[in-house]
Amino acid sequence: MKAMILAAGKGTRVRPLTYDLPKPMIPLLGKPVMAYLIEYLEKYGVKEIMVNVAYLHEKIENYFGEGHQYGVQIGYSFEGYTNDAGEVVPQPIGSAGGMKKIQDLGGFFDKTTIVLCGDALIDLDLNAALFEHKRKGAIASVITKEVPWDKVSSYGVVVTEADGRVKSFQEKPSQEEALSNFASTGIYIFEPEALDLIPSGTTFDIGSDLFPLLVEKGLPFYAQTRPFNWIDIGTVRDYWEVCQDVLRGEVAHLDVPGIQLKEGLWVGLNTSIDWTDTHIEGPVYIGSGVRIEAGTTIIGPAWIGHGSHICHGAKIVRSVLFEYTRVLPNVSLEEIIVFKDYSVDRAGVMKHVSELPLDVWSNARDRRNKRRTVESTDTDLTAHIEKRLIA
Repeated sequence: MKAMILAAGKGTRVRPLTYDLPKPMIPLLGKPVMAYLIEYLEKYGVKEIMVNVAYLHEKIENYFGEGHQYGVQIGYSFEGYTNDAGEVVPQPIGSAGGMKKIQDLGGFFDKTTIVLCGDALIDLDLNAALFEHKRKGAIASVITKEVPWDKVSSYGVVVTEADGRVKSFQEKPSQEEALSNFASTGIYIFEPEALDLIPSGTTFDIGSDLFPLLVEKGLPFYAQTRPFNWIDIGTVRDYWEVCQDVLRGEVAHLDVPGIQLKEGLWVGLNTSIDWTDTHIEGPVYIGSGVRIEAGTTIIGPAWIGHGSHICHGAKIVRSVLFEYTRVLPNVSLEEIIVFKDYSVDRAGVMKHVSELPLDVWSNARDRRNKRRTVESTDTDLTAHIEKRLIA
C-alpha cells in the first residue's frame, strides 16, 4: 500500500495559526499534526508517501525532508508557479487534481493507496479498513464517522445503500436538509483505476468532483463506518479544545512530553521557575527554556511554548501560548491562544496585539519587555485587559 497526504490548503479557518504555518504543521504537544500521520502510516508498514504542497510549502519540506527519520520515503508535489517577478505563487489544484498531477508525472499510484488529510489525528484500524475495501471489490472507499445531527452543517455527509454502497453526497447541508449524519473523515482508499477518471491539467476535488463521478458511473464505491478516534482540527476552536483534551490525558497515545515535576506539571529542559508566591495548577506543560517569574499563576489545562517568559504577577488560565511569548507583568489571559502578534479566544474571535490599548504580550526574544506608559494602576490595567480579551 502507498499513501497520499493532502497538505496544499491554506487552512483559512484556523487563522491566525496558519498565517505563518501550513495547517499540517500546527503543533500538538510540540509536534506537527502531520508527524503523527506519518508515524501512523509507518506503523502499518506504509513506507512510500507522497505529499501535495502549495502554501508555505518549504516549511513542510524542510521539516520532514525525505522522511528518513520516520523510516519512510516522502516525496512532494508542489502546486503553483513562479510569476514574472520571480515570486513563487502557490496555486492548489484540488485534492484529486493534485493526485492526477503526481500520477501523470511518474505513475506513483500503481497499487492501493490510502489518502489522508494532513490536519487530523486518527487511530483507524487500517488493516481492517483495507480488508473490507478488498472484500467488496471497491474501486474507492471513504471512511465515515457518525456525527451529531446538529453538527452536520460542518461536514460533507455521505448517503449510502444498506450494503454501504455510496449513492449521494451532501456538502455541509443544514440539519433540516441532511439525509445522513455520517461525515466523510477525509480518509479514502483508492485503486489506481479510480485515478483514471480524473482529468489532467485542471482543478478537481475528491469530494465534490470525483466521488459524484464514481456514483454517476455506477462504479463500486463504498463507505465504511468504523469505531475509531478522529480528531479534526477544522477551526481554531477545535484546536483549543483538542489541546485541552490532550493535556487532560483524554486522547489515547498522546502523552505530554518533558519531565513530570509533580502531579499535573511537566517541564522541558532548562526551565526556570521562581516558586515565590507562584501557583501552578495542572495539567500544565512548560516548554524548554521558559522563564516563570515570582507571583505567577498558571491554571491548566495550559501549554507554555518553549522560550517563553511569564512576568511577575501574570495569570494564565486554560490557554495555549506558542513559542517565545512574553506575557507582561500583571496581565491575565483566560481561555485564549496566543500566536506571535495574534490572539484567538475560545469563541474564535481573533485580535491583533495592536488592537489592544496596552501591551499584553510581546516577543520573548525582544529585550524590550516594558509596556507602554499608561495612567492607570496595575489593578486597573489587568481588569481592562481581561475585559478586552474575553469580551
